[in-house]
Amino acid sequence: MRCVIARFPFELTRSGVLDSMKGVKPEEVVGESVTIGRRTYPVKQVGEVITRQDRRDFSADEVLRAMTKLGFTCRSLPRAAAPTRTLSTLQHASAMLGVPAAVWPPGRLAAWPPGR
Repeated sequence: MRCVIARFPFELTRSGVLDSMKGVKPEEVVGESVTIGRRTYPVKQVGEVITRQDRRDFSADEVLRAMTKLGFTCRSLPRAAAPTRTLSTLQHASAMLGVPAAVWPPGRLAAWPPGR
């Protein structure tokens, strides 16, 4: 399959990519990744091996598109998690003590203050 990576045309095949990546030790995956055989490689590492170009010369998206077209499993960056609710000072202290946080003022205001 013909694809363009970093403005250069490449004729890539699935078997050619498998042969190129054979014996290459995967680096730690931090962002996007491609599964080739039983190993998961960072996209930039795959692009560097198959194009013989510096990683700064091409984008991860270019390599992801090419690997997807060749039928490899590609994973993008995980979506950012939803922001978690922050605890008040009282709730944080209660959580540290292992006691549920009290809701203040108490549920029925008519009963407060005591003795009325």
